[in-house]
Amino acid sequence: MYFSSWSFLAGSLLAALTTAAPSSNHIIEKRDANNQLVFAHFMVGIVANRNTAADYDDDMKRAKAYGIDAFAMNIGRVNGDDTYNYKQLDLAYQSAVNNGMKLFISFDGNYFTGGDAALIGSYVKKYGNNAAQLKVDNKVFVSTFNGDAIDPATVRSSSGMDLYYAPNYHPWAKPTSDGLDGAFNWMGWDNDGYNKAPKDGRLITVSQGDTDYKNWLAGKGYIAPVSPWFNTHYGTEVSYSKNWVFPSDLLWYNRWNQILALKPRFLEIISWNDYGESHYIGPLASKHTDDGNSKWVNDMPHNGWLEMAKPFIAAYKAGASSPNSYITADQLVYWYRPVSKNLNCDATDTCDKDSIPGNENYFKGKPDGWNSMEDSVFVVALLKSAGTVTVSSGSNTASFNAPAGASSWKVNMGVGQQKFSLVRGGQTVLSDTSLRDISDVCPCGIYNFNAYVGTVPAGARDVLGPDALTGFMSGLKVSTCQAAPSLKTQ
Repeated sequence: MYFSSWSFLAGSLLAALTTAAPSSNHIIEKRDANNQLVFAHFMVGIVANRNTAADYDDDMKRAKAYGIDAFAMNIGRVNGDDTYNYKQLDLAYQSAVNNGMKLFISFDGNYFTGGDAALIGSYVKKYGNNAAQLKVDNKVFVSTFNGDAIDPATVRSSSGMDLYYAPNYHPWAKPTSDGLDGAFNWMGWDNDGYNKAPKDGRLITVSQGDTDYKNWLAGKGYIAPVSPWFNTHYGTEVSYSKNWVFPSDLLWYNRWNQILALKPRFLEIISWNDYGESHYIGPLASKHTDDGNSKWVNDMPHNGWLEMAKPFIAAYKAGASSPNSYITADQLVYWYRPVSKNLNCDATDTCDKDSIPGNENYFKGKPDGWNSMEDSVFVVALLKSAGTVTVSSGSNTASFNAPAGASSWKVNMGVGQQKFSLVRGGQTVLSDTSLRDISDVCPCGIYNFNAYVGTVPAGARDVLGPDALTGFMSGLKVSTCQAAPSLKTQ
């Protein structure tokens, strides 16, 4: 995908094998009838170190436990070779069968082009009858990333199956949605219409994208995007340099509230494990390899975002307008960038070339869109009853009268420790200090616009494995960091 570790080319987005357990099939049929399914985008291209079905088990179990119905397995091709894809899909489908999870393939349109429609059909034919394959309206579910040039009729005929074909087509590129059963909107971030942060008076909101797709689909299935963040900072140490952010801040909280009002038939979380673009909600420990993203991903867990999503997912599936009835325990979820956006890291940053000819996604120094982010610490309170939430960010402290249910708050970012507490009736109910301080020193010498996400009570320690740190040192200009997790334990 153009945002993914499969590809460094963004491309402008103009104007905007065994039998499954019976209980698993029953669950999906029940959810189908309710017309509310949750998908999570899964990058197959970064899991080359997975060699058994068991390597996928934790992802399957974890996603299912939080209400995710299916993984959208994003695949590309390397030099026209499909061997890698077949190996990983075989393992993933087996794990999904073993764990009562569902999958479907999302064909990356940067690799599967218009001439590959028959090949795509052959993939669908290979996995379409697998017990873990997602079916909607009794049809094999198939999607893409990009893929406007792929002919649906050829995909259908070459698969020999009845398909629910819902690609990532673009309304502005197609006069109608003829030939489709639905469509996936990738743009989960406010943007300028050219795949970058809003600028020069150009603003296309995520909600505008919802409207455009729904109008274009005219009642067909809409897959709405839900994403928490976007930051990518591949420098000149790799050949696929790209360096930009989308405004994120409280996006994760605000977007879920939009979803509860919109009530789309499907939604797709972007993403489960796209570390390179910083919008992962799966664990750092999820087995994967490193394409250089570890520079901004090490010591930056996002599990708290999955925690925050759980009551919203339950509410979405129930058709509720609020997550409040689905909050089962008091919890604070917080996130922030590790340094101020105004910190100057030019002397040591890896994006050090003035420009790269032909690469519209590379920017020297700070990522494009950097000023669209706030220097704030964000907190979402998930409370059984009202209480006082206090946030201390360095020397900045603020207290908020948080109501029962879900609410969001923010405090100005301050250098030093980050502390959070919940007081109710004069008694401290929850309190904790984050493992990661906000600093006034460039982290490992680079501009890191990724988010650190934590919870109160704190979750289990989550760290990158050795295979996910192999590219950490490449290109670094400081000697103060090592390719290893560095945060203290609880």
